Amino acid sequence: MATSELLQRAIAELEKLSEDEQNTIAARLLAELEDEQAWAARFKATTDEQWDRLAASVRQEISTGETAPLEEVFPKSESAQ
Repeated sequence: MATSELLQRAIAELEKLSEDEQNTIAARLLAELEDEQAWAARFKATTDEQWDRLAASVRQEISTGETAPLEEVFPKSESAQ
């Protein structure tokens, strides 16, 4: 598989850094990839029945007021308005 242009640009920028900086960023990228793979495996292993139970649970929380509006959790900053 060919490397994307964006990834090639990122690698070119990384090559300008010291070995320690490269290793720090590489470790973060590898951890991120591992996390993404774990989430993908979890989603793939989730059955329709499990999704249905989760959806029912969320609907129940919404109907009983156990949730907060997104605006309260993630308020818009004044600069974004």
